[in-house]
Amino acid sequence: MQKANRLQDKWWIAVFSLTASLVVAADQLTKMWIRANLAVGQSLPETGLPQLTHVHNTGAAFGLFSGQNFLLIIVALIGIALLLVGAVFIYRRPHFLNNRLAYLSLGLILGGTVGNLIDRLRLGYVTDFIDFGFWPAFNIADSAIVVGVIIFAISFPFLAKVAKG
Repeated sequence: MQKANRLQDKWWIAVFSLTASLVVAADQLTKMWIRANLAVGQSLPETGLPQLTHVHNTGAAFGLFSGQNFLLIIVALIGIALLLVGAVFIYRRPHFLNNRLAYLSLGLILGGTVGNLIDRLRLGYVTDFIDFGFWPAFNIADSAIVVGVIIFAISFPFLAKVAKG
């Protein structure tokens, strides 16, 4: 029985890795398309919502810490290290966290963090492009981070309750 559980654990680690990889790939491909096809500030369509608007973001979410690229790179590297340590911790310890939602959410968060880190290291800014007009523009990496955090936050109390039994 333990061998079956270990095999299942390895499967979910593969899901974690694949999720992170797919997020990075989708994020980088869409940003590459935006940079190649839209000038900074240009939108498609020109009116209406949502739009694809090419934006350079030198800060964090909502433009906080604008121009602090080095600091944000350090924060991203620390975040990536903590996510990897968290994934190992989940794999080795609390059984209630060792499930598909935890691995999926951590994969989304890791993929998003890596996607934006690649931009910061290569370009000195993050390319944002999803624009709803009433909200600052964002990208696939940002979306993956937010969705991953929401999934983890919503599932955590239920998983802890199940573990207490």
